[in-house]
Amino acid sequence: MPLLQVRDFPKELYDTISRVAKTENRSIPQQTIVLLKNALNISDERMARRRAVLEEIDKLNIDRVQQFPDPAELTREDRDR
Repeated sequence: MPLLQVRDFPKELYDTISRVAKTENRSIPQQTIVLLKNALNISDERMARRRAVLEEIDKLNIDRVQQFPDPAELTREDRDR
């Protein structure tokens, strides 16, 4: 498992994490991981949903280049109107 070391960590922040960890019955490293995951909006459920959506999109076989018209052509059409 990778190790993360943070230097010059603000004492107030450390104290806050320590206090929250104590109320959540977690260790400081465990609480730090939970806080980082929440801050980065990463969860196993969210990642699984994202993977499922991307797989569904891949199944559609959409050629993205051909789906969208050329912006220059759209501009010309608007100007001609």
